[in-house]
Amino acid sequence: MIAQVNRVAFEVFGLEIYWYAIIIVSGIAIALWLASREAVRVGLKEDDMTNYLLWALPIAIIGARLYYVLFDLEPYLADPIQIFNTRSGGLAIYGGLIAAVIVLFFYTRYHFIDPWLFLDVCAPGVILAQGMGRWGNFMNHEAFGGETTRSFLEGLHIPAFIIDNMYIEGAYRQPTFLYESLWCLLGFVLLLLLRKKTAIFKQGEIFLSYVGWYSFARFFIEGMRTDSLYLFGNLRVSQALSLVLFVGALIAIFLRRKKQPAVPIYKRNQGNNQYIV
Repeated sequence: MIAQVNRVAFEVFGLEIYWYAIIIVSGIAIALWLASREAVRVGLKEDDMTNYLLWALPIAIIGARLYYVLFDLEPYLADPIQIFNTRSGGLAIYGGLIAAVIVLFFYTRYHFIDPWLFLDVCAPGVILAQGMGRWGNFMNHEAFGGETTRSFLEGLHIPAFIIDNMYIEGAYRQPTFLYESLWCLLGFVLLLLLRKKTAIFKQGEIFLSYVGWYSFARFFIEGMRTDSLYLFGNLRVSQALSLVLFVGALIAIFLRRKKQPAVPIYKRNQGNNQYIV
């Protein structure tokens, strides 16, 4: 018999606590820790990240839910109370990220912080948190791809417990959660390595590189998934948005380099080694 993971980690006074929630919260905490230390390295305050998160997190959750509901509206019109039932699933990462960036714009404007610098500081931690978050999908047996065979999965040389838990709804499935998680982890490592090299990035380009890196892979991975949201016909929402973001990030880097040569280089205080990440 194939061993299936239990999505419930434990109970508190009868309330089930899901692994998904634990993993997501852990990813956010690590992203905050990374951003807070990098903030000090570039001349911002460590508290800037915490204060921003206090505003951004609840609004990002609302944004993630609204994004999902708007592009799958029919069942929620039939039973509107389900809009608030997030425990049954239905949070879209793109919606959360868009909401968080909107909050960031107003937060940095109010506190007289360069928004591009703030985005650069946050980007590596965000992509790491996204990679971690996909393991929450694994625990929930969601965000999987189309049917495949066990022999194909074994040929990927992935651990047996992942293969066992890709047996969903009577068939083995493509582990799209794993593909995206590994891509995000690789992106995180690359951003950290390149960030330490002087004069590679101008302000804003760490963030734009993150956008391009993530959206490139998400376009293809989304095409493999079986739970996509659709605009119309066979056009998937996340694929369309990924394409826009990827092209937009490339254009933004090109135009800023060509039209705004005075944009400062992303600099770090190399003398304060206690915050090296």
